[in-house]
Amino acid sequence: MPASPDPSPLAPPAACPIDPLAELARAQEAFAVALESADPEAPLALPGCEWRVADLALHLGQTHWWAAAMAVGVVLESADPVRPRDTVSLVRFYRWAAEHLRSTLAGLPAGSPAVTLDGRGPASFWWRRQLHETLVHLEDLRGAVRDRPDGHGPAGTVPDDAAPPAYAASPAVWADAVDEVVTVLHPRQVRLGRTGAPAGSVDLRATDVALGWRIGGQASGQAGAQSGGAGLPADAAVAGPARSLALLLWHRVDLHDAGAALATEGDAGVLDAVLGSALTP
Repeated sequence: MPASPDPSPLAPPAACPIDPLAELARAQEAFAVALESADPEAPLALPGCEWRVADLALHLGQTHWWAAAMAVGVVLESADPVRPRDTVSLVRFYRWAAEHLRSTLAGLPAGSPAVTLDGRGPASFWWRRQLHETLVHLEDLRGAVRDRPDGHGPAGTVPDDAAPPAYAASPAVWADAVDEVVTVLHPRQVRLGRTGAPAGSVDLRATDVALGWRIGGQASGQAGAQSGGAGLPADAAVAGPARSLALLLWHRVDLHDAGAALATEGDAGVLDAVLGSALTP
């Protein structure tokens, strides 16, 4: 088992302010650029997922268009298209949808009435939700590009001579992605009956931004808390970079991925049960 998580004090989420619309623009551009060099029929490196790169691009573009409508209070049909599937058309479609979302969100005050995943709410909900949606799917796309049969190695790895990605979200952005899962998406999954209430409690510690959260227990869904109830410790804990924690919650990495640099302590059964559940849609 890796070394135990660092028990250092945790800062409140406000300690890491970000500009979600600016980050969204950067992430969308990175997705479009990666799409230009991807094989549209390359499979995604996601167990149990039959999507190809083309399916991913069509899904994210459709989601941008759908979310833009939600931000102005209109619920559109959300079925993903299945065509086109050639690179030029996919890139053109994605850039069009991305620009439509950005221009819509930029033209709305943060508190403008919108439809969110939980009914009526502020338009700013979609600033955050679409940023995180794009970040996770950018990871999916980059994994598919790296998994090409051209010497780039398995998905999730990069050869020694590979250039770093042109865009890498900051730890603060990834910490906000963790926060959204813990405080918004997972509680919604429980309310909708898509997953059960956690059978135990797990603390998450982002070591690169000194933030923490708890899933399960009396303090479930809280940020900046090290323990729940009357000072009770969690049943288990995971610590590591905010990016790794976010991808763990989205089931893009697991606790044993060496590159994720995650440290654990406590009840392994609780870790597997809580983190293996449907934390996200």
